Amino acid sequence: MQISKAMSDLMNAQIGNELGASNQYLQIAAYFEGMALKKLGKMFDKQAGEEREHAMKFFHFLNEVGAPVKIPAIAAPKYDITSAEQAFKMAVTWEKEVTAQIYAMVDLAIKEKDHASNNFLQWFVAEQVEEVSSMETYLQVVQQAGEKNLLMLEAYLSHGD
Repeated sequence: MQISKAMSDLMNAQIGNELGASNQYLQIAAYFEGMALKKLGKMFDKQAGEEREHAMKFFHFLNEVGAPVKIPAIAAPKYDITSAEQAFKMAVTWEKEVTAQIYAMVDLAIKEKDHASNNFLQWFVAEQVEEVSSMETYLQVVQQAGEKNLLMLEAYLSHGD
């Protein structure tokens, strides 16, 4: 194994974190689809796919470095989504948690002089800047539009297509 057990454990946990986020984003997509807000549903469906891709990046890296892959149990998503603002606040909170998780792995890689993991993790460092920023922007738009004007957010999302 080319990486430490501690790093392997963190990366295996991250696979579970990313898959859990994917499921939560699918649940948020279902919430918006149920409200006939198709653009918002599509956006969170796409986000769910990205989180699964992130999990697979860790999966493939662990295999590449000869570390065991141990996919952890995935907690059920939260079903009690009651507003767009709540959904986006959940997303912002999650993305900030992921950023902290990635930073912890980078810190360990630096401490252990694990250049392979550090190099691999740099993609995630850059990705998290974009993820947090975009979710914070969407949250601001939702807060400005208000729950009664979510069709404006649908129109806002249409401009990105």
